[in-house]
Amino acid sequence: MKLFDLDTWEEIFFTITRNKARSLLTAFGVFWGIFMLIMLMGGAQGLQKELSRNFEGFATNSGFIATNVTSKPYKGFQQGRTWSMNDHDVIRIRKQVPETDIVTPSISLWGTIVYNENSISGSLKGNYPEYSHIEEPQISIGRYLNDIDILKKRKVCIIGERIYDSLFPNKENPCGKFIQINGIYYQVIGVNSATGNISINGAAETSVTIPFTTMQQNYNLGNTIHLLCYTVKKGHKINQIEEKVESTIKQAHMIHPDDQQAIIHVNTEAMFSMVDNLFLGVKILGWLVGLGTLLAGVIGVSNIMMVTVKERTTEIGIRRAIGARPRDILQQILAESMVLTIIAGFIGILFAIFSLNIFEVTTNTSYFQISFGEAIGACILLLILGSLAGLAPAYRAMTIKPIDAIRDE
Repeated sequence: MKLFDLDTWEEIFFTITRNKARSLLTAFGVFWGIFMLIMLMGGAQGLQKELSRNFEGFATNSGFIATNVTSKPYKGFQQGRTWSMNDHDVIRIRKQVPETDIVTPSISLWGTIVYNENSISGSLKGNYPEYSHIEEPQISIGRYLNDIDILKKRKVCIIGERIYDSLFPNKENPCGKFIQINGIYYQVIGVNSATGNISINGAAETSVTIPFTTMQQNYNLGNTIHLLCYTVKKGHKINQIEEKVESTIKQAHMIHPDDQQAIIHVNTEAMFSMVDNLFLGVKILGWLVGLGTLLAGVIGVSNIMMVTVKERTTEIGIRRAIGARPRDILQQILAESMVLTIIAGFIGILFAIFSLNIFEVTTNTSYFQISFGEAIGACILLLILGSLAGLAPAYRAMTIKPIDAIRDE
């Protein structure tokens, strides 16, 4: 018996279709198993990418510090004292914490933005150009802040996407136009189209960014800063140096070293790590559920093939009597098992991909489709499981002797 002979394959398909009800039942188990596996893989991948969009544009190794009232008395200062950071704290962190890379301050106010008869409320942020290394802007029109804007305290601004849509509904180029914010006019130099959902002093799409020095001067903020933002150098982690950063700030402002309330610290690195670990668990769970369902289907194939071999005892015995070798019987049963598994599996893969595509179209997303490599991996898995499913029945068929078949008859 030659495995790749046309007559052999005709015989295989004839055997499979001879008992349609049993073959369909067996195929459905494999179909449902691979369908569930692909759907769970695509779903976990899509959910991870959807959630990751919330972190778009943010440095994964960044930390933020803000102030709060003290909870412990220290060196003559009473509990419940209100305090604030200043420009000198930025210099202190740069000098005393060499593990930091970018250290920059940020200040913000809430205001009403007006252009002609259009108006919208939003956040007004004062930043340095290097803040773009922490929260990366997506400049669709114009440019971002530069050092000259800071040095000359220019009254220029970058507006968020939603503010642009509200103030300029005709989609005209806003660069060079003047908008009014809390009674002060600023010239628009760019539009930031970033849409990340992390809100640091206000969401990017509803914020207006102006030079840090300009905001300090225009709103009489002195040298006060509202937020101290920093990133760490390669080889370091935020949780390794955040205590050192906090200790430096506390020492400069006479805050008790054990005061856990006076400083608010946000560690985006920990947030990213938590999300990654969460979805690693989701992926593992998805694989376990999908493989469990698929294995149940494959075991069903093996059981049905065992029943088929038992029913075909006489036929197999006659084959052996007229010269069929054990290897020929082995190839026959394995081929039947693999063909049944692969056909049902391929249909399951195609149906799962089609279902994921329909889901992407209806939800207007593009993250839930599995990759080509994952599809190839699923096909290889089917080949392996199809072979394993046929091993026990094939071994049972191979051991049938002509005399036993005649006696059974």
